[in-house]
Amino acid sequence: MPDLLALERDLWARGYLAVAGVDEAGRGALFGPVVAAAVVLDRRKDLSLYRDSKTLSEGMRERLYGRLVADGHRFSTGFSTCEEIDATDILRASLQAMARALDGLGAPRPDFVLVDGPHYPEVSLTGRAVVQGDGCSASVAAASIVAKVTRDRLVRDLDRQFPGYGLGRHKGYATQGHLEALRRLGPTPMHRRTFRGVGQETA
Repeated sequence: MPDLLALERDLWARGYLAVAGVDEAGRGALFGPVVAAAVVLDRRKDLSLYRDSKTLSEGMRERLYGRLVADGHRFSTGFSTCEEIDATDILRASLQAMARALDGLGAPRPDFVLVDGPHYPEVSLTGRAVVQGDGCSASVAAASIVAKVTRDRLVRDLDRQFPGYGLGRHKGYATQGHLEALRRLGPTPMHRRTFRGVGQETA
C-alpha cells in the first residue's frame, strides 16, 4: 500500500505547513453540478484512514467525512453548475469549481496546493497537479471524500425534486436505468445538455 503522506511529509519538511489537497466529484455525470473540495489536514491528527473515495463504500465515506469534521480539519467546497458546464466544458468547469473551493478556505491561505489530475486551476497559490493524486496523497484523498459525499448528498436531495430518474441510486451517472428515464421523461433543468446520453436520448 502506498504511503499517502509521503508528499505531505516532504512539503512539511520544506516549510509548507498548510498543504491543501484538491479533488472533484461528478465530472462524468449527466446530471447536476461538478463539486470540488479543498482540504487542509491537521498533521497532529491520525491521518492514516484517508483513502481515495473510489475505493471506499458509501458508508465509509460518510464516516470519514464525519471524522474530518470532528477532528477539525479545514475544508471547503466549490461548485460549477450544469449551465456553466454546458457553456464551457467539463474541464474548465471542474477547474473553476476547484478554484472556488480553494477560495472558500479563506485565511490563512494554504502554503502549497496538491491538485488531483494533470491540470492546475487558475489560482495565485503555489502548488502542482498530481496525476492520480487521490491515490498518493492523503490530503487529496480527503478532498475526494468531501467532494463525493457533498455531491452525493445533494443529488439524493434532488432525487425528491426530480422523481422518476433514480438519481438517488446512480447519482446522475449514465446507467441504463438513467438513460431509459431520459428517453421516457426527457431531461430536467439540471441535466447537462451537451453530454452524450442527454440530448441523444431525447432526440
